[in-house]
Amino acid sequence: MTSYTVGMDSLSDLLGNKSFDEPPEIKLIKVYAQTEFHSVVEVMVRDKDIIITAPSAALANTLRLRGPEIKLLCQTDKRLVFRIG
Repeated sequence: MTSYTVGMDSLSDLLGNKSFDEPPEIKLIKVYAQTEFHSVVEVMVRDKDIIITAPSAALANTLRLRGPEIKLLCQTDKRLVFRIG
């Protein structure tokens, strides 16, 4: 059995150079949902939008109505997208 490692980085080298810090918007939105509604939400930040996935339609709609407040909290102009998951 031959090992082909010439010219290839090891997985630990690749992951060692990667920054795993989450964007501040993620933490802010998760803490907001936890403190205001005692609920856990999933948050994904992309280039032009922030996707917030709530466990129920009621929470997703309530968060949608509070969208302007969430944008101010995060200090962002990105579009907020609400999903039920």
